[in-house]
Amino acid sequence: MHVPDGFIDAPVSVAAGVIAAGAVAVSLRGARRELDERTAPLAGLVAAFIFAVQMLNFPVAAGTSGHLMGGALAAILVGPYTAVLCLAVVLLMQGIFFADGGLTALGVNITVMGVVTVVVAYGLFRLLTGLLPRTRRSATASAFVAALVSVPASAAAFTLLYWIGGTTDIPIGKVFTAMVGVHVLIGIGEAVITALTVGAVLAVRPDLVHGVQGTLNAPLKLRVDGELVDAPAATNEPEPASAPARSTRGFWITGLVSAFVLAGFVSFYASANPDGLERVAADQGIDEKVEEHGAADSPLADYGVGDIANARLSGGLAGVIGVSATVVVGTGVFWVVRRRKEESAEASRDRDHENA
Repeated sequence: MHVPDGFIDAPVSVAAGVIAAGAVAVSLRGARRELDERTAPLAGLVAAFIFAVQMLNFPVAAGTSGHLMGGALAAILVGPYTAVLCLAVVLLMQGIFFADGGLTALGVNITVMGVVTVVVAYGLFRLLTGLLPRTRRSATASAFVAALVSVPASAAAFTLLYWIGGTTDIPIGKVFTAMVGVHVLIGIGEAVITALTVGAVLAVRPDLVHGVQGTLNAPLKLRVDGELVDAPAATNEPEPASAPARSTRGFWITGLVSAFVLAGFVSFYASANPDGLERVAADQGIDEKVEEHGAADSPLADYGVGDIANARLSGGLAGVIGVSATVVVGTGVFWVVRRRKEESAEASRDRDHENA
């Protein structure tokens, strides 16, 4: 649901840009609490993985396709603040290099596809995991529901912005019904992808799933004499308290290779039908004043390498370039955020030492 230039007027686009900038600023500070030396590279990987999967449009209805937004997936895996940064990096890369999502509409896209999906999905996920049994199956089911709801919520947010600042005079009721209706279907695909990915990570490295920290591995409660007490911990495989944290290198390599395969090969078989927003825009006349993308002359525009005639090779190479650039930029951003966290901690210790 990448909003192009011309759908939303300048004042509302600027306002959305201010909201997006504020959300990114808050997330830069909040991500310091979520990132450490292990999770910073993983956050870059999540951004690259979302970039890759967003290239895989899947059919949802006659002549309409959808693709992952990724807000729910990112929030559950690396935390809500880091997730907003992940989506901002992905949307920035797509807009500048691949002419996907308008440049003047970047704030709209970050707000609608990043902030709204993350807030709705993570809030719902935490609510459900707090109510359901603390098991991997419950966490996976919660991820499914959170992702499903986040997509039509994003569509509703776009409709609100269009109602305030749309450039064409279309009855808002029709826009809302069409947008939410088709994005409920897209949300099912989003939910399946999110649940499968979260479930796979939970199966091999549950310690890397931010959304279940402190809940999935919480001690089992037993009722003894009318009171709830912690059940005795299992002792069949004791682990020393001083045991080093498990390495994430193998997991990171596997994830990156998967992203390369998805973007470089599987994307060739993605649906070529217009996505939900494009279909609604064409049917309802929202696209009457659409503007040419500012990066339309980019050598990677429309996810292809301009000088390569073979469509399969062109698209695959563009996908590999996109994944590579996203993981480099994303990892760099999160490394800087982590360094700022360490510098702040060092400064705090120095002040405490001086005061002592």
